[in-house]
Amino acid sequence: MQQAMTHSIQSSTLADVLERVLDKGIVIAGDIKIKLVDIELLSIQIRLVICSVDKAKEMGMDWWVNQPIFCSKAPQAELGPSLARIEQRLAQLEAASVKEAVPA
Repeated sequence: MQQAMTHSIQSSTLADVLERVLDKGIVIAGDIKIKLVDIELLSIQIRLVICSVDKAKEMGMDWWVNQPIFCSKAPQAELGPSLARIEQRLAQLEAASVKEAVPA
């Protein structure tokens, strides 16, 4: 008398796995150290966080919010004085180059 064994196999599609990773987040960390005769020559620490934008904001990792390059709603007030200094410096350099180009 043989009884048939039933197996429960749960399969996940790539979309399911990706949704779970983005919802929960995943951290990959690694250290690389190069030593020669117990003298550390190089040390590299690598940290990679993969998660959704909402999860990143929840964790406080929202560095792109205040960067004008990444967000059109970022504060633009900081750019005015910086741009004015750059334009002033450019005008000084152009005036100096014109003086050098004209023989006395």
